[in-house]
Amino acid sequence: MKKVLTFGEILLRMSPELGGAWIGKAAIPTYIGGAELNAAIALAKWEVPVAYCSAMPQNALSQEIKDELIRKNVNVDAIQMCGERIGIYYLPQGADLKNAGVIYDRAYSSFAGLKTNQINWEEIFKDVSWFHFSAISPALNQDAADLCLEAVKAAKKAGVKVSVDLNYRAKLWKYGKEPIDIMPGLAQYCDLIMGNLWAANKLLGISIDPQIAVNNATKEEYLAEAIRSSKEILAKFENCTYVADTFRFDHGTEGISYYTTFFAEDKLYVSPHFIKDKVIDKVGSGDCFMGGLLYGLYNESPYQDLIDFAAAAAIGKLNELGDATNQTKEDVLAILENQSISNK
Repeated sequence: MKKVLTFGEILLRMSPELGGAWIGKAAIPTYIGGAELNAAIALAKWEVPVAYCSAMPQNALSQEIKDELIRKNVNVDAIQMCGERIGIYYLPQGADLKNAGVIYDRAYSSFAGLKTNQINWEEIFKDVSWFHFSAISPALNQDAADLCLEAVKAAKKAGVKVSVDLNYRAKLWKYGKEPIDIMPGLAQYCDLIMGNLWAANKLLGISIDPQIAVNNATKEEYLAEAIRSSKEILAKFENCTYVADTFRFDHGTEGISYYTTFFAEDKLYVSPHFIKDKVIDKVGSGDCFMGGLLYGLYNESPYQDLIDFAAAAAIGKLNELGDATNQTKEDVLAILENQSISNK
């Protein structure tokens, strides 16, 4: 049975309590994560064969992490054991990765030190149907960007479909290149491009209506823009078959308003519109959504079922502490069922 392969930097997330409470307690909750690993763990939880390619130093801590991933049914054979350290990021509890609260400590990590011609892609891509990466990796340095290009080219040569998450982290693009200099060259090899209207504009140069750009639109206008933007992406990147967008807005002081779209075969599929009054942990929701998309494509689900499942999985992740989801398929389907009942 063929598997999904995800590729990116494994990270440790340190989540101190705000206000300095962590100092007195001498304790900071630590989570194993990284965008691509989060997607892999979701797929494994939903019984999709999945492997993860990253890099870690050869030491006891790395082995404990590998053992944990194996327990979660993630194949770790492709992890490169090299370099000196695992990357870390600090995110205060309750904060969002996209805000200024995140502090990165990723320089000179094992993953950031990877070079082209170091990974045997031909061997790794045996029995792989989908390869997933995100825009976070090429943001690290030129070597990482070159490695991503090497990987997607090898994937296409092996007949493997490619997906990309247009994650944008402004604090990471510090090596003299802008996303627009790198990402279009990678996107041309992708079968699925996931992000949002704003990321597509920033990373791929896809046009955006000025009113949309400042979050000044109705839902109907956002959906119309999703259709237009998706068609522009498909025209610009001829290998692309699917485009997915997320729409996440603040709701009250602690909640969110959330819906998603999937464009395929000249039609826009729209998920249920979820409203959550309170969020436990914002990290990893988009990764869980990505996992849901790959779950649906891997299982050849009808497109409406695919986008409904992916959106519900993302909403469910907001109720969980940590970077990766622990939801079962049944948990996600229960969210959809409850949403359907509440809309009646």
